Amino acid sequence: MGAALVAGAVVEQTRLRRLLGWTGPDGVVPAVKPVPVSVTRQRSAARGRDVDMVVMQPGLPVCVLLHGRGNSARGMIDLGVPAFLAAAQARFTVVAVDGGDSYWVSRTPSDDPQRMLREELPGWLQAAGLAPPRAVLGISMGCFGGLVYARDAGLPAAVLSPALFRSWDDARTVDAFADEAQWSSYEPLRHPLPKRLGVWCGEEDPFYDSARELAPHAEVAAFDHGEHTDGYWRRVLPAAMGYLGTVL
Repeated sequence: MGAALVAGAVVEQTRLRRLLGWTGPDGVVPAVKPVPVSVTRQRSAARGRDVDMVVMQPGLPVCVLLHGRGNSARGMIDLGVPAFLAAAQARFTVVAVDGGDSYWVSRTPSDDPQRMLREELPGWLQAAGLAPPRAVLGISMGCFGGLVYARDAGLPAAVLSPALFRSWDDARTVDAFADEAQWSSYEPLRHPLPKRLGVWCGEEDPFYDSARELAPHAEVAAFDHGEHTDGYWRRVLPAAMGYLGTVL
């Protein structure tokens, strides 16, 4: 069977499972008082623009949260992260920053999210009275950038629905990389992974096969019915918060 036919069969199977309610329930934001949140604008020379920095529950060990494509640091508030932190009684801070849509890598020399994380974020955190990051949480596209950052910084990571690519043919479809060489130089599946890693992905997620490749390297790897949606991420965020609590 050709690749196009296989992809079509997977899409149809996912559609059928959705209609039958077999992709798992959506998670809900906990009905608790969220942790304190602050939003500041930071000038990023690395990205050539101002970016939001969202600090959730300030004053404790820091976990950097990298958002997915089409989202933003403020979008992590809408996802419910402050309430999930409160419900978990988490003893760490989550900090999200704007990373754009280029998979948290330098699609052009004038916009380099990885340099922002490496060179600018520590100073912003210090100015806010916070310590350097000690862990990374990625969602979708943010998993790609999060694993690159975690590898370079030697940090543990938790990834939800990791948007990774097993081939250049897959990677080129998102138009986020300058060329195959650049993609290959970053692609987490082609480089060492963090020594401490947690992975969560839905079985109806288009990146499920890529996530499965991470599983042998993970301390925690959980796969259940679910799609690439906010509802799935809300369902597994409590487990991810628990894992981050153990590494922090």
